Amino acid sequence: MRATVMHSAGDVRIEDLADAKLVDSTDALIHVTRACICGSDLWPYKNMEPTDGGRPMGHEAIGVVEEIGAEVNTVKCGDLVVMPFAFSDGTCLFCEDGLQTECIHGGFFGSSEVGGAQAEALRIPQADGTLYALPAEADEALMPALLTLSDVLGTGHHAAVVAGVEPGKKVAVVGDGAVGLCGVIAAKRLGAEQIVILGRHPERTDLAREFGATDVVSERGEEAVERVRELTDGFGADSVLECVGLDQSTRTAIEIARPGGAVGRVGVPQGEPMPGGQTSFYGNVTIGGGPAPVRAYIDELLPDILDGTIEPGRVFDRTVDLDGVPDGYRAMDEREALKVMVQP
Repeated sequence: MRATVMHSAGDVRIEDLADAKLVDSTDALIHVTRACICGSDLWPYKNMEPTDGGRPMGHEAIGVVEEIGAEVNTVKCGDLVVMPFAFSDGTCLFCEDGLQTECIHGGFFGSSEVGGAQAEALRIPQADGTLYALPAEADEALMPALLTLSDVLGTGHHAAVVAGVEPGKKVAVVGDGAVGLCGVIAAKRLGAEQIVILGRHPERTDLAREFGATDVVSERGEEAVERVRELTDGFGADSVLECVGLDQSTRTAIEIARPGGAVGRVGVPQGEPMPGGQTSFYGNVTIGGGPAPVRAYIDELLPDILDGTIEPGRVFDRTVDLDGVPDGYRAMDEREALKVMVQP
């Protein structure tokens, strides 16, 4: 089968690999019908050291179940399914708490151990707890929006939940990438009164406004902090969604939170120590977040996609086939594209 493999920074190739196949009785095999390139895929694209054999890429997909193991009960061959970016058994104590990304038998797609979703097919470990069967009547036009359930929509929603977004709250979203834009959708959906997005790309912040953002801050650093405070009665935001992962964005997120506020971190951290420790301590700011348990949020978010209440599929602004994936990485890295969808 054909699949995407990254060998080093900037070196993305489409290669012929061994066909995906069942290994364990709890596995399923899917034919990938939609995948995409994630903003987090750009970090190795920028700095990955050369590796022997490379790294299979992709962790977001929709697909059709082609084969199931003997112990798989929740999906059947022919089902159209969402594949969240993490696999999980659905039965351990963390899964039962709705924290599937901490599953004791789980892990993440896009690795040499389980393979990547930017491919023609993929083996799904722990299929019962991982895959989510979509309704048979799901319209083809909704596929981009449904694909966001595998990561970015659930991740933006997780940031909002962790940051305590509620009706009437003032919210700030740091980052105008696909996750940040989905964070705007989540904040609006949860009833935020004011939503400030921090971003510098007009085509993205314009979309954020269409999703529900009330204000745009294009400044960075201390100027951004001051501008957000001006927009929030001088105190800062009740809830801040950090959707980038850099030191500067993390520090800004903490500094624009009002005293007693909260920060939901979902940008993959690119530094080990967390900036803003003194600010968060003396401001009694709650900080939480991590890899979003998107599997736990599908039941809640899916109905709003199906009835058109939210349109997260609009974050996709380019579609490529497998041969176009390397150029899709380049386009996202150079900010020519917001988020690239892949149709193998």
